[in-house]
Amino acid sequence: MRAHQIMTRRVITVSPDTTIIDAANTMLEQHVSGLPVINTTGKLVGIVSEGDFIRRAEIGTQRRRARWLKFLLGAGRDASDFVHEQGRKVGEIMTPNPCTVSEETSLEDIVTTMEKNGIKRLPVMRGDRIVGIVTRANLLQAVAGLAREVPDPTADDDHIRDRIIASIERNDWCPFGLGVIVHGGIVHLSGIITDERTRQAAVVAAENVTGVKDVHDHLCWVDTMSGLYLNSPEDNKLAAAG
Repeated sequence: MRAHQIMTRRVITVSPDTTIIDAANTMLEQHVSGLPVINTTGKLVGIVSEGDFIRRAEIGTQRRRARWLKFLLGAGRDASDFVHEQGRKVGEIMTPNPCTVSEETSLEDIVTTMEKNGIKRLPVMRGDRIVGIVTRANLLQAVAGLAREVPDPTADDDHIRDRIIASIERNDWCPFGLGVIVHGGIVHLSGIITDERTRQAAVVAAENVTGVKDVHDHLCWVDTMSGLYLNSPEDNKLAAAG
């Protein structure tokens, strides 16, 4: 399997001038742990993630190094820490020049890149344009979708996947981080919903696409107020049986 067959296509981005508060709120509202940073020309210039919000002055978690260690590390390192802890814009705390992959990058290479660089997400590029993002959640879904049973989905599977994504994404109720994997016409849906009625709508939309033989529901429900997270009834049933 390759990046374009599992990636999330609806990529939520921010600009370098986006405020830290707005970026944090976007991540919370959209239930994502990282955001690609795009400049005014549409170029990917960085990524901001949950890790960038850990050491912040607002919550009193900035680094406190001993004077001798500051001397060894030098003033430059201390200055960089200050910017990361006190910066007010995404461009001041983001990770610049992020690792990326192409649409044809294999899952094996994606995992190797993630492990080698200690990262959880990879923007998928078509030339200089971002067309998707692959996260660890996408890889988990590939496993849940029994990716090893079929070495590589067929062209028909790819067409079915494209039609399902187009059918669901045109609606306001589209699940956050929608993931679609298709093997031999068998569909696996993943993502996050905040209303149970969305689950049935997504399944019906997939069922209505020509060529679909069956639809498996891996959509997770999240309570926006408490953060309570529940797996799909189908996944809970499988876990109980195992």
